[in-house]
Order: sequence, then C-alpha cells, then structure tokens
Amino acid sequence: MELYKRIIEIIDANLIHCLIPIILILMLVELIFKNRFETKKNLNLIRWTIIIYTIVTFTFYLIGMAMNPDEHAFINRATGPYTWAYWIMFFGALILPLTLFIRKLASKFWYVLLVAFGMKSGMYFERFVIITTSFHRDYQTENGNAGLMESISYGIGVFFIQGMIIAMLVLGIFEIIKRKKTGYNTV
Repeated sequence: MELYKRIIEIIDANLIHCLIPIILILMLVELIFKNRFETKKNLNLIRWTIIIYTIVTFTFYLIGMAMNPDEHAFINRATGPYTWAYWIMFFGALILPLTLFIRKLASKFWYVLLVAFGMKSGMYFERFVIITTSFHRDYQTENGNAGLMESISYGIGVFFIQGMIIAMLVLGIFEIIKRKKTGYNTV
C-alpha cells in the first residue's frame, strides 16, 4: 500500500500539478499555429490521463477507507463544520473529472482546464490558506515574508516550466508519429 501511495505522489507532483500549464501551453499553440500541431490529440491524452488518475486515486481512497477508517475520516469531514467546502472539493476531484467521458465537453480546452483546476482545488485552497496565514503572523519580523514569497514564486515557476516541457515533449512526440504515418520525413 505504501508503494502504491508513493507512486501516486510521484505522478501527482510530476504530472497532475502541471496540468494547468500544460493545457495553457496547448491553448497557446492552438491559437498561434491554427491546426499545425496535434493539439486536439494532446488534449485527448490529457483527458484520459485525468480520467485514469481519478479512477485510480478514488480506488486507492476507497481501499484506504476500508482498511484504515481512522486515517480517512470521511464522515467527520462530510458532516463537520466545513461540509460545504469538503463537498465542493469532493465534487471537483471525483465527479467533475468523470464528466470528461462526454466527448463534446472533453474536446474544449477551457472545460478541461476547469476540470484540471477542480481536481486540485483543495490543494490550491490549502496553499492559499498557508500563504495568507503566514503573512499575518504577529511574531515574525518584517523581512520574514521575503523568503516565503521567493519560495512560492519558485514553486509556481517550477510547475509552469515542468508543464511547458511536458507539453512540448508530447507535442513533439505526436508530430513525429504524424510524420511517420504520412511518410513525410523531411525536416
């Protein structure tokens, strides 16, 4: 179970957190190059990545709830004081990604971007709360927040660069596949 959890964490950190920059890069490429690259096929790959990731992580969550119900306090969160926030995050992480089975919705960049944001809305909210509370600490000096802002901008920058690299790699792979299929091998 620990190996399974570690694999999900690695996929999370290296792919799922980078989905928003990947989709934005694909939107930009589609806007600039107008049907020159296989952006719709890339979007379809992202669609299936999101669907498979959602099914796998939900299965992991259900197995974890069955084996260790104390670690996965579903009832307390679903009925506690922040019920509305928990259900919005639950809806965004489970139900919204499964709407990508509808092909018409899944072919729209903006909708897939909304789904990618909804999947990790809990993580974004958590980081927002951490950043906000760290700005309002009474016991910290004036310069104490400078390191925090640098680390936040560094983290966002890493996700965007990583997403840009992944998007360019996938675009390149689909371009190579397209050239091999058509027999067009000149550069």
